[in-house]
Amino acid sequence: MIFQPATPLSGVAGLRFLERTQATQQETFDKSPVIARNVANFHEKIGSILTAEELVADRQLLSVALGAFGLDDEIDKKFFIRKILEEGTENNDALAMRFTDPRYRRFSAAFGFGSSLGPRTGEPDFAQRITDAYKTRQFEIAVGNNDTNLRLAMGFKREISEIVASEASDETKWFQILGSEPIRAVFDGGFGLPTQFKLIDIDKQVETLQERTGKLFGSSSPSVFANSENVDALLNRFLARAEAESGPSGNTPGFAALSLLQNASSFGASARINLILSNG
Repeated sequence: MIFQPATPLSGVAGLRFLERTQATQQETFDKSPVIARNVANFHEKIGSILTAEELVADRQLLSVALGAFGLDDEIDKKFFIRKILEEGTENNDALAMRFTDPRYRRFSAAFGFGSSLGPRTGEPDFAQRITDAYKTRQFEIAVGNNDTNLRLAMGFKREISEIVASEASDETKWFQILGSEPIRAVFDGGFGLPTQFKLIDIDKQVETLQERTGKLFGSSSPSVFANSENVDALLNRFLARAEAESGPSGNTPGFAALSLLQNASSFGASARINLILSNG
């Protein structure tokens, strides 16, 4: 059984609560039997894994490897994953390099099976780096079981910093943002863009994000999100809009009182209707 993180609040208040309590909750989560067992197994075995073929052949190892990069859903695509790993990232024609989603490139580069320098699985701190990322992402998934928007917000804070810190051009960074469904969900929601937005021409999407970013943050460059205040500002917009669109919930402050008022109003209306009908 896996520890389920506490998320008593939604929206901006919920994110602040998670930020205050995450260290403690994460520690408890990491001790969950499934998580602890997967982590221990990875530490024990990964140093002897020297090829992509060996990694994809061990489902438990592969689940941690993919989970560390948010690629959990790819677990059954063994041929695809093996190709991603074996082709590496040094050649622009490599499979991982063809995706705008940066997760595949990071995954392939981290393991180094397709690198001219050879696999990195034997490096002293390799297992720790991968399992730390795995535990963080699994915690976010567990949060998402209660509140999808909070999971998106947590993932956004972690991933946007990786994108803006890269040496890629601004244009490439915008394509990477659009290529990551969780990250673009925060941008789309924060900027109030319609669901049909993702269906328009990709260059127009980039242009729109640049325009909205420039108006709100004074620059159209993704580098503005290297500033934590700007990250928080966009997340606040995203969470506020999401909460407004979904309406009040059991986690919304004052929800109980609002429910009582609504029920009382409905009861009063029903009583009046029954009175009218009885006097028909």
